[in-house]
Amino acid sequence: MRYRALKILRARRNARRKRNQVIKWMKYLISCIIIGLLFLFAVGCNGVKHVISIEEPTDHTQGDDGGKLKYKLIFGDVNQKE
Repeated sequence: MRYRALKILRARRNARRKRNQVIKWMKYLISCIIIGLLFLFAVGCNGVKHVISIEEPTDHTQGDDGGKLKYKLIFGDVNQKE
């Protein structure tokens, strides 16, 4: 009986370790993707314009009305008007 309980505890511990390793790799992967995207966003390319706009409703009577965040990539002439 005691041997069986130890075996179950070892199995749980091993499962927890394996799950923690997977979570570590997922965190590492997501962090690298975010850093890479931020780097590409900062560097950009020739002839590409990044536009970020935040739109808030004009009527603020009900607290947080939930504005909209818009992101646009414009390829071609950077000096063109929106």
